[in-house]
Amino acid sequence: MSLERAKEHLAKFNKADDIMEFSESSATVELAAHAIGCEPARIAKTLSFAVNDRVALIVCAGDTRIANPKFKAEFHTKPQMLKAEEAETRIGHAIGGVCPFGASSECDVYLDVSLKRFDTIFPACGSSNSAIELTPDELEAVVPDSSWVDVCKLAE
Repeated sequence: MSLERAKEHLAKFNKADDIMEFSESSATVELAAHAIGCEPARIAKTLSFAVNDRVALIVCAGDTRIANPKFKAEFHTKPQMLKAEEAETRIGHAIGGVCPFGASSECDVYLDVSLKRFDTIFPACGSSNSAIELTPDELEAVVPDSSWVDVCKLAE
């Protein structure tokens, strides 16, 4: 169902046919990079956080992690990731396929500037074996209510 939600969302932008489905898992940055054949940094991972009564979905480069001080400055709270068992209910996508496409209305989508250093990036499409190749500008266009933030740092 989650892949179908992502397809329906991307169809509104004539991008549903661009979804790639793999015979192997792409549920982690490393697995996705292997399935696609790209460097892990170009995987656009979507992290989910509880922010007040909403869910903040932060799409960021695969080689980054949340910078706690930047997150706190942006959202006025400490970063608290959703528990795995909450993800599918609150986001509409299960862990391993979390993406901004067709996410629940209680989600706010933020695109981290770490994505802008790449010509194209690969976010998941609602399942643990799917992705789509988009430019950062295309990602912003297909998630029209999203906004750019700077809340990540390179992983150590």
